Amino acid sequence: MIVNQFTLPVPDQNARRMATGWLFLGLAALVIGGLFTILIVLSRTPFFAEIIPWVDFFRTALVIHVDLTVLVWFLAFAGVFWSYNSSSRCQRCGWISLILASLGTLIIIVSPFTGESHPLMNNYVPVLQNPIFFIGLGIFGLGFCLLVVRAFITSGILIAKVSGEVVLRFGLFVAMVASFFAIGALILSYLGINEGFEGQAYYDRLFWGSGHIIQFSHTQLMLVAWLWLASVSGASLRLSPRVALILFVLGLSPVLMVPIIYLLFDVSSGYHLLWFMHLMKYGGALAAVPIGLATTLAILERRRPTAGFEVERNALLYSVLLFGVGGIIGFMIKGSDVTIPAHYHGSIVGVTIAFMGITYHLLPALGFRKVCGRAARWQPGIYGIGQLMHIIGLAWSGGYGVQRKTTGVEQGFERIEQIAGMGLMSFGGLISIIGGVMFLVIVYRAIRPDKN
Repeated sequence: MIVNQFTLPVPDQNARRMATGWLFLGLAALVIGGLFTILIVLSRTPFFAEIIPWVDFFRTALVIHVDLTVLVWFLAFAGVFWSYNSSSRCQRCGWISLILASLGTLIIIVSPFTGESHPLMNNYVPVLQNPIFFIGLGIFGLGFCLLVVRAFITSGILIAKVSGEVVLRFGLFVAMVASFFAIGALILSYLGINEGFEGQAYYDRLFWGSGHIIQFSHTQLMLVAWLWLASVSGASLRLSPRVALILFVLGLSPVLMVPIIYLLFDVSSGYHLLWFMHLMKYGGALAAVPIGLATTLAILERRRPTAGFEVERNALLYSVLLFGVGGIIGFMIKGSDVTIPAHYHGSIVGVTIAFMGITYHLLPALGFRKVCGRAARWQPGIYGIGQLMHIIGLAWSGGYGVQRKTTGVEQGFERIEQIAGMGLMSFGGLISIIGGVMFLVIVYRAIRPDKN
């Protein structure tokens, strides 16, 4: 018997339909973004990369890939969580936000084909210097803002009696608050950037504050997924609901420093950039480490998952592993080399696998077939091991000076250690592509209508 049942009940039909809509948007972003993944991996593969002359083409592909598989996928899945947790109020607002986000995503996808792209590889939200791209990004952002407003309106929380269900609802509320602060940070950065900045320097500063803060939202949603997946897969967490709720409050606390940073430091200053780095480096683990340790201990104490929930357990296991490895690599960063993408790939993939596990678990509640079978049980491991090889190769190559955001001959392979590390990165990337395709195929087979 599970001591602390961190789960949410199945909501009404309206909430399920809206959650399904956001899930379909996220899955579509993964499918289309995944089409660019092969090009991204090949652009960094030794020997093959030397015969590819279209550097701007690959940078354009990288911009679209990152924006779809990180920005759209993560924010769309926030929509899945918040819609699943929502009441029946403001239904029209919810559907308008989904329509706007979907329209913005579609415009982002077609923008590279409407003229010269001039890609900029700035942090968090890389951009194409193309008016169509910015129109799509703006419409998507407007849809997300409306989603956050509706989540605030419809996420009533009663903490009079703390239970596992209340903790998960509070975790979703905390993620919404972090998203609200991220939107505010974006507005303040836009208003405060020195007019002398342009190009990549401008967009780095525009998205720097909000990009760091939205990571707190992603992390809180991942922690909700960890507690949920652990409970349904039979891992008895040595974590009371009251302690878990306090940890979510602790995880949100660094976000409350955002107004102070904007008051004390000019957006264009180095101190502004530095303090957000410190905020993420030292504040991002406040809730993740204790909840991660409690989850790991629960998995070790009951290694065999509850029958029928093996897929959820495997997703939980590899999510915790990848997020932990990514966090450790973050403390190894010393310069602008590929150790940086090794860090954020680990963290991002940790969140992604948690969302994959929740997707598998929610499909029956949303009216689709339950995911089961050998392929579904293996998928988190294939994807996770491939990504683990990918980030280890990047971290290894970063230690030998391979620079980030370069392709082909720009990478300057001179030593066998660099070639070996990037070769491991490429091989792991190809394995993870297989795992990603497996996820999409498994979900498609679960949601497709019966032939009859």
